[in-house]
Amino acid sequence: MSAAVRYDEVEAGQEIPAVDYNVRRLNLVMYAGASGDFNQIHWNERFAKMVGLPDVIAHGMFTMAQAGRFVTDWAGDPGAVVDFGVRFSSMVVVPDDDQGATVTVSGVVEEKLEDKKVVIGLTARSGDARVLSKARAVVQLT
Repeated sequence: MSAAVRYDEVEAGQEIPAVDYNVRRLNLVMYAGASGDFNQIHWNERFAKMVGLPDVIAHGMFTMAQAGRFVTDWAGDPGAVVDFGVRFSSMVVVPDDDQGATVTVSGVVEEKLEDKKVVIGLTARSGDARVLSKARAVVQLT
């Protein structure tokens, strides 16, 4: 865990550098076990293509979790996030190769609130697609 970000060290408009999260099919199988979501579109290429998808796709909640990880890593405290929400806007297609897929998450401090809270606007992309929209987190800083 990184050092906690302090409220007086951030300003509205401040960018939070992007972080790449690699996604391989093994990650999806592990997530399925943890979440209980064993829908075949997340691990079975033949089934995913049969239902019209380009390939296996990551769970939406797995993708959201990477954005949450980005925020908690930045804040330096997993308990700092007091509100978090996204909309799913595109799929993360995960090919069966050594590279898998990459989800790139970046952020910007949109607003400083009272009580040492900040609003973080998030952007998450995979390839050319924006995979999360309206992604926001309210973070309690020290």
